Amino acid sequence: MLELKKILQEKFQFENPKIDKLIGYFNINYAVEDRATKYIFKTYRFDQELFDIIEAENEALLHLNQMEVGKYPNPVPTLQGESIFLAEIDGNPTSCRLLTFLEGAFLGDQEPTKKLYESLGTFLGKLDRSLHTFKSYTLKARKLDWDIQFLHLNKALIEDIENPQDRTLVRYFFLLYQENVAPILPGLRHQIIHNDANEWNILFQNGTVSGIIDFGDLTYSPLINEVAIAMTYICYDKENPLDWTADFLKAYHRAIPLEPKELDVLYYLIAARLCISVCQSAHARKVDPQNSYASISENAAWQMLRKWVAINPLGATNTFKKALNLPIAEVPSLESQLVRRHQSISPLLSISYKKQLSVTGAAFQYMYDSSGIAVLDAYNNIPHVGHSHPKVVEAGQRQMAKLNTNTRYLYDQLAEYAEKLLAKFPSSLSKVYFVNSGSAASDLAMRMAFAHTKNPNVLVMEHGYHGNTQISIDISDYKFNNKKGFGQKSNILKAPIPDTYLGKHKVNDGSAGKLFAQDAIQVILDSGKRVGAFITEPIVGCGGQVPLAEGYLQNLYPVMRNQGGICISDEVQTGFGRMGDYFWGYEAQGVVPDMVVLGKPMGNGHPMGAIVCTEAIAESFSKGVEFFSSFGGNPVSCAIGLAVLEVIEEEGLQENAKIVGDYYLELFRDLKKNHSCIGDVRGSGLFIGVELVKLGTTKADTALASHIKNELRNRNILISTDGPNDNVLKTKPPLCFSKENAVMVVENIDLILKNQLKS
Repeated sequence: MLELKKILQEKFQFENPKIDKLIGYFNINYAVEDRATKYIFKTYRFDQELFDIIEAENEALLHLNQMEVGKYPNPVPTLQGESIFLAEIDGNPTSCRLLTFLEGAFLGDQEPTKKLYESLGTFLGKLDRSLHTFKSYTLKARKLDWDIQFLHLNKALIEDIENPQDRTLVRYFFLLYQENVAPILPGLRHQIIHNDANEWNILFQNGTVSGIIDFGDLTYSPLINEVAIAMTYICYDKENPLDWTADFLKAYHRAIPLEPKELDVLYYLIAARLCISVCQSAHARKVDPQNSYASISENAAWQMLRKWVAINPLGATNTFKKALNLPIAEVPSLESQLVRRHQSISPLLSISYKKQLSVTGAAFQYMYDSSGIAVLDAYNNIPHVGHSHPKVVEAGQRQMAKLNTNTRYLYDQLAEYAEKLLAKFPSSLSKVYFVNSGSAASDLAMRMAFAHTKNPNVLVMEHGYHGNTQISIDISDYKFNNKKGFGQKSNILKAPIPDTYLGKHKVNDGSAGKLFAQDAIQVILDSGKRVGAFITEPIVGCGGQVPLAEGYLQNLYPVMRNQGGICISDEVQTGFGRMGDYFWGYEAQGVVPDMVVLGKPMGNGHPMGAIVCTEAIAESFSKGVEFFSSFGGNPVSCAIGLAVLEVIEEEGLQENAKIVGDYYLELFRDLKKNHSCIGDVRGSGLFIGVELVKLGTTKADTALASHIKNELRNRNILISTDGPNDNVLKTKPPLCFSKENAVMVVENIDLILKNQLKS
């Protein structure tokens, strides 16, 4: 401190200054007191570009203090008239300056009130109005990584975030910024802004905001970024962030009227600021683990990011505009949207829920409706790793911009994806054929089975479903046995569903599985036919989410093979880690099939399907006419499929399906104890069915299931119903589903059932 005292004495004629070191981010600051007057002495390792920026900052402070004294630090000139000077400290050339000290308590130490934030809005509006006339080519040329418009400068820092799911969340918001902000950035109002109105830079006195410090992030940027930054720190520790925005916005708007196009991007700018904060904190922790100052607000930033993705961007924008009495785009009614749809689309394509869902976007386990509401998706199993997953989206975008063609050409993506996919199977399953859907894969499976066995007879599962092509319908009891269906064809045999809740064999310890297998074998014997193929899902979805009884396939597969047939597992819904304990559903039965049907989750919504089979089946198929799929295995699909596999592994989504799924099942089982209308809870991982029955019976309560499904929809939660009597609640959410999400679903079902009892 002696060195600093000498500098202060020589430059400012201080007598015996008291000096205390302050915590800081990248420069070293000191609190100085001399003759009862307080100052802040700021020091920086010398760098010419930084020196010029500090000089510009001083000019801005002088400009502001000419307009309004006492609200901003003021540069104190040296005896030689310098507002910034060079000195040698600890043997290093150092830029130094002295600022006046502002009295006041930090906003971060105050109990948050809407009146307080209204005061902040007024203060910042006046500050930016004053800065509007300040010009600086130095600041205009500045490219600061804390400036939201330069979000991309932080992209490399995402890798410093330790948790892979957190990295994904940040990448998602980077993607949103690129799509929604970057294109209109040049058309936004720009000026010099403070750029860091956080709660530890805002001062408070006598019930109002009295000053602001730390102009180190001063930059030339879109004006709306000032608003976004302040709102980030207003909201980031609040339970319901949007509830705290109106008073600040109104006050700022009175000082500087905001434009609708600025409010249109405010949601994305707030997310971008949060992303910068967590990226910078992660990087700071990596390079300097001891610097706690750098990550002082990190936990709150992460909490808000997770809340922010559960907020519909349109809903946030509407909230901002309503606060300022600005017009909101009118949304067509559901009725008019339905009329328009039916003008060109047949009503045969049914729509879920009595109150239809009109969607404009989705992210992870949330869907965004056209009215601005975020809806929890506990239903859709196609976006396997989450709606709009950034890694999957970017993989498709990159490959689409580079090459998309068919399999008649050589390209690396096909072999790479095939190798990675086959690595998930036992060595006996060594060949893959790519198509565009699970239905196409089921269709191809039947062609291949016939080519290999020369036997058209197929054993299928009661209530089974395998797709929408004609051959797929022929092997889907759910379709052909429908009252509007065409009936069971002569080459189709049907095994009773091995359901240990409603079936005739109840004990699920392996004995029921063996007995159900014997029932299936008897079906074959009674038919007097040999069977060329047997196909089933490991959990029969349309049968009501019914897992095959334990030991069922172990007892049935050998019989099928002994009479010349092949065994096919339809993993369209159960595959890719959804069952938690197993990557493929057939593993739960302790068997290895001869062929596997893939679809839905493999492309996370991109249309993909595949058949994986043995070398022998592939050899038989190769002797027939050429197989070709125009789009199956194209480079874009392969890139997307590969990204899905990588995400499952990187984010531990199979493990998440296990942990959250077990918890979810336990919540439902606890619910069953309190509600006798729940007959059975079953499933594995994030593939769950809840059977609703009439009180005191095992008879299906279809009406109650429909009521719960639609009432949950009214509460912005999506599940669906299934089963022969449509009385089974089914929930198969994206694998990023959380325990908190599970609690939300089950607690709301509990409330619905309690209300139902009251009525």
